[in-house]
Amino acid sequence: MTSQPFQFDQDRFEKCRALADRGATPGERAAGQAAAARVAASAGMTLEEAVRLVDAAPRSFQGPTHSQPPPSPSRSSYEAYAYAWRKPKAKPEPITVAEMIAQKAAELERRKKAAARQRREDIKMYAEQAKADAVIREQQAVRDQEWAEARAQHQRSETAK
Repeated sequence: MTSQPFQFDQDRFEKCRALADRGATPGERAAGQAAAARVAASAGMTLEEAVRLVDAAPRSFQGPTHSQPPPSPSRSSYEAYAYAWRKPKAKPEPITVAEMIAQKAAELERRKKAAARQRREDIKMYAEQAKADAVIREQQAVRDQEWAEARAQHQRSETAK
């Protein structure tokens, strides 16, 4: 892969190994074991070699080690990406008053357009509702008329008896 091997991140390996040994669930222990194997492999070692190295040279906790060299141009883009999180981010430039005013004006314009669009949709919906209500009223008027005719005929037949 590269001519220069990665440095062994002993702190991270020890944390992964501790999770593998003392994880609360079998899944956590398996994840810790897999993570420890990945850390060892990133340094070009097997898991057993890394365990022997850590056990042979015990050390006190000194905090995380960030002394790995920056990626060289010969490393692949994936390896360069692995170091990207260590680069300090550039501070954002503060926003100016003119930019704030422009943003507020753009937001106001966006809201006006959205309100106008909603009004048009509401008008269409109300028109459709009015059509549906008219059909229902017509059907009800027909039923009322039939009921009134049936009632009148029933009253005529009652008075004829």
